Amino acid sequence: MSLRPSGCESSILGRGTTQKRRPFVAKPIKSVAVQASAVRTRRAYFDCRFGQLHVRTAFPTTGGFDEGTTLLCLHPLGASSRVFAQFLPEIAGDRSVYAPDLPGHGESDAAPAKDFSSAAAAVADLAADLRLRQIDVLGFRFGAGVALELAAARPELVRRLVLVAPPPLDALPVISQESLVMRIKLGGGDDAQWTQATLARARFVDLADHGADLFDAAPKTLSTHIGEFLTTKD
Repeated sequence: MSLRPSGCESSILGRGTTQKRRPFVAKPIKSVAVQASAVRTRRAYFDCRFGQLHVRTAFPTTGGFDEGTTLLCLHPLGASSRVFAQFLPEIAGDRSVYAPDLPGHGESDAAPAKDFSSAAAAVADLAADLRLRQIDVLGFRFGAGVALELAAARPELVRRLVLVAPPPLDALPVISQESLVMRIKLGGGDDAQWTQATLARARFVDLADHGADLFDAAPKTLSTHIGEFLTTKD
């Protein structure tokens, strides 16, 4: 299934480009002061079918088998994983978290197709490269459309969805996963489409409008809501 974005979301990934392949290398980045002793953050490159993805990662320093399900965070259109820089250390206290620059964004190679399915395919490649059998996926605006596409195409891979300010869509998939929908109006955004009728297994939270810098302005609030949802037993 391929979802079609409506309105301004139709401008999606950049044209495919041929770029010199970068060797896989992990880069330390400065951790946010909060929980700095408990969470480690890094940057790295991973292969996907379109070239390479630049990925920010955060994980608890304790490690072990008691970690929660790995979380992948997907950013809005025209942004990058930098959107989640303040949020990653907050949510990664008990789980590993990966935030890729989606194809054609940030430092990632571009995909030839301008649709949610191409971005979802790249994320699926990342999960396979990491040898993850199951993941939770957080999508912010455009990233929420990518998350829905991935959940519909790979229901065995995606355990739970967190959709933050999801964009209006012309076509909706059938989603079986439990979902948390965090509704907010950013500019001309419209959350009226997202109700119990469209996502039967969804919980809904209405957030205050912090503008486009939502994850910078309220990382602790978001981490609390999202962390509680992800750790609740089935």
